Amino acid sequence: LARASTVTSRSERGACMSVTVVVGTQWGDEGKAKVIDLLAASHTIVARYQGGHNAGHTVVIGDQKYALQLTPSGVFYDTVTPVIGNGVVVDLPTLFKEIDSLESRGISTARLKVSSLAHLIFPWHQAIDAALEAARGDSKIGTTLKGIGPAYVDKVKRAGIRVGEVLNITSFEAKVRERAVAARREVSDIGGDTFDIDQVVSDFVAYAQRLAPYVADTVNLLHDARERGEHILLEGAQATFLDVDHGTYPYVTSSNPIAGGAAVGTGLGPRHIDRVVGIAKAYTTRVGMGPFPSELTDDLGDKLVDIGREFGTVTGRRRRTGWLDTVMLRHAMRVNSLTEIALTKLDVLDTFEEVKVCVAYKINGEIVRNYPDTVERLAQVEPVYETLAGWMSSTEGITEFSQLPRTAQDLVKIVERETGIPVSMVGTGPARDSMVVR
Repeated sequence: LARASTVTSRSERGACMSVTVVVGTQWGDEGKAKVIDLLAASHTIVARYQGGHNAGHTVVIGDQKYALQLTPSGVFYDTVTPVIGNGVVVDLPTLFKEIDSLESRGISTARLKVSSLAHLIFPWHQAIDAALEAARGDSKIGTTLKGIGPAYVDKVKRAGIRVGEVLNITSFEAKVRERAVAARREVSDIGGDTFDIDQVVSDFVAYAQRLAPYVADTVNLLHDARERGEHILLEGAQATFLDVDHGTYPYVTSSNPIAGGAAVGTGLGPRHIDRVVGIAKAYTTRVGMGPFPSELTDDLGDKLVDIGREFGTVTGRRRRTGWLDTVMLRHAMRVNSLTEIALTKLDVLDTFEEVKVCVAYKINGEIVRNYPDTVERLAQVEPVYETLAGWMSSTEGITEFSQLPRTAQDLVKIVERETGIPVSMVGTGPARDSMVVR
């Protein structure tokens, strides 16, 4: 199964990257926020490019833990302008709750910019989301019920309301009322919980007045910054295999978390992107339904949940766990044009007597290396594993690659061998500085 390595060196990747994309390479929850927080120190703008408050990013700074849903992770640096890009759908109650929480803990959000082109989420989107999921019965997708999908539906059918419309409060109020009347009929027709139109209008007029100072033309803001030579970091929510086009459909999100979505969701062109960092756990997790080739449903899976604290930041739901799958990573490398991988949570595996890595699939007795294009075919695969002896010693807090146990290094090298790209970072604990940077 071994192949010759085609990994490029750090010097070959180039030292000066003006636009960097950070993307999840699995089913989300890979630890993107920690990597983004690390990279943000050398960037002046951190922009979120898709998704909504259905994804949580957790950053640990000293003894303080911060859980973010909408605010870009760069908010913790006073040298960074956090941007919510045009590809995001924005839930204003959540955004303001997050702003208030950050401000109460001494983190300024005054620099936050919200794209005038981003779309807003309203209570009817959440009501529709809940009603449709309930109607699916045993075929539930596992949506977070945050209204993300219905908000994107309104965007595509040109019935959405955009952030920039809050700047004309009279027109905004009229549009919200008109849409609310139509939406209440839609909700009623599918058996969902109705809502008080007057209350919704009143609430959102107040939200609009509060949002106005944050609204900006972020497309030109980003281009102007790039042309000045500033460094821009683009962060996605969810991950490659939750992408609405390239994920395990229909068990996916409603947007494009892949690196290509960063161009659409910010207005920066594809040729402006210099670096694409793929984040992967040293094992695999997913939330909700859908096939999972390397899933562990035994005591080892429970151990991963317990040690890795594998519960959703937003929903609190228990994550499904399994061994690292490099077939997925190879596909993520292709789809995202990854330049490198950051491998997180290596320390979670410290007490396992053996560690497995899926390096291929077997379907009807045939070895395949390409990721299947349908969930039906994916559900048929049998993982082919490479097994390593566990290192059975603590890696927590290690910051030098040479200090990692030999078999932990071997795990990193398997990832490089199977993907053909370098592992530039290795996470060795939840703390902000628990990271090997190569």
